[in-house]
Amino acid sequence: MAVHDEGVILVVEDDGAVRNLVATALDVHGYAHREAATATAALMELTSATDINLVILDLGLPDRDGVEVIGALRGWSRTPVIVLSARQEDADKVAALDAGADDYLTKPFSVEELLARVRVALRRQAYDQPAPEVPQRYHNGGLEIDFDAGVALRDGAELHLTPIEYKLLALMARHTGKVLTHNYILKEVWGAALASDLPSLRVFMATLRKKIEPDPANPVYLQTHVGIGYRMMRVE
Repeated sequence: MAVHDEGVILVVEDDGAVRNLVATALDVHGYAHREAATATAALMELTSATDINLVILDLGLPDRDGVEVIGALRGWSRTPVIVLSARQEDADKVAALDAGADDYLTKPFSVEELLARVRVALRRQAYDQPAPEVPQRYHNGGLEIDFDAGVALRDGAELHLTPIEYKLLALMARHTGKVLTHNYILKEVWGAALASDLPSLRVFMATLRKKIEPDPANPVYLQTHVGIGYRMMRVE
């Protein structure tokens, strides 16, 4: 069995039988996946994970309409969305596509057709992805980082950062706009995701805020997502 390295597929479906069918098909064909049964759980995954490259989404979720989920996701992400829904009216399809869905498949569905659409969506995303660039300098509002020199500045003045603070700032800057989970940050900066290191992460984030934020009590750069992690915001 071939194992695909395109990232993780998030299956959002409240019907356990359908969810298991899709999950099994993905497993058999070597696709990594995670599952969510509600819109709330799906959005939690999408805001906290950095490895989800495709969403297979039911519209009839128990807590929120799937079209709303697409609209919320499109506010900050271009992750492809394949709608898998029992709604067959043209108006429903148009609403989902207008909200930002990339494809629409109605139930009952062929597993082979779903897999073909998954392949197409992942291929298209790979083609659309620009060649990775390693920025030498980072600019965000009054914040600037010279990665070559390992120096950070705010409003032109050099910041005196500890090695850990600099690593945290560089990591957050390279993922501007994305929510990075506590575990991801701990692995990248400390080399391990130990629960005992979480208090240290919070302390370092607090000291980093004091150095980069114009008003640490009202941060504009480092946003906290309680219970999840942190995000570097884009500042005009």
